[in-house]
Amino acid sequence: MATLRALECLVALVDTGSVTKAAASLHLSQPALSHQIGALEREFGTRIVERQSRGIRVTAAGLAAAKEARIALEAAHRAVEAGRFVGEGRSGRIRVACAETMTVWLLVPALRRWRSERPEVTVDLMEFTSTDRMVEVLMAGQADVVIGPEPTATSAHQEIIGDEEMLVVASAHHDFAGKTSVTVKDLTGEPFVHYTPDNGNAVWVDRFVAAHQVSLTPILRTRSPRTAAQLAGAGMGVTIVPASALTVQPPGVVRHLEPRVYRSLMAITATPSDALVSLFIEELLRQGLPTVSA
Repeated sequence: MATLRALECLVALVDTGSVTKAAASLHLSQPALSHQIGALEREFGTRIVERQSRGIRVTAAGLAAAKEARIALEAAHRAVEAGRFVGEGRSGRIRVACAETMTVWLLVPALRRWRSERPEVTVDLMEFTSTDRMVEVLMAGQADVVIGPEPTATSAHQEIIGDEEMLVVASAHHDFAGKTSVTVKDLTGEPFVHYTPDNGNAVWVDRFVAAHQVSLTPILRTRSPRTAAQLAGAGMGVTIVPASALTVQPPGVVRHLEPRVYRSLMAITATPSDALVSLFIEELLRQGLPTVSA
């Protein structure tokens, strides 16, 4: 297979009409250039350069090959530029899988800046209710980075981007409205707005209360923390939601747990060396997590 260097030599010969000038334009010695041309002739099975008393003549085969060589060299140049632009974060595509509550709360400001600074980068956004499910999508090659709470288990690369507070929501007429904070034991016996099993918050809440030897009294379940907050604020019970679920203030009151409780938010990647993904994570780290007042 002809090399790009050999094709460069052929094009230079056609453009300059001289072995000396062609070698000089490519910063090669004349023997080195002649070696490349000889390799092409063996590949083509015919002569592509004829030496004459006044210099050289490129044959019809050489001219035909040079025409196609220019196309190949331009394509190679574009390939190098494409790789460089993606490596510099100036173009390409990044597929982001995130917890559904992260979109407005965390990603919108970052994506707005990303779009302003890197208009040639395409972002595909996918929303999920379970980090474990997002990791499955990542490992299947369908996403480049996962943004969400820590998964149950994974061998993928993880980086903490911040700690998100977990908060209690109740109606304005609930006893919790008169408290500045709520303990885990205060939840005992309270009608609780819980989560469906496919939502990662269900596992987190169950593990959290079990660690404090508290039993909950679920009265209904929802897939959405935002819905859980609205239901609890409307008097359907009480609930625990991540701060990211409170971009829209629910009716009722929001209270800190006592002591305050946080969960780590992670950026999870299968290829931590990917330049575009690394730049995106750096953007999130610079931005930091928003604050939510209870």
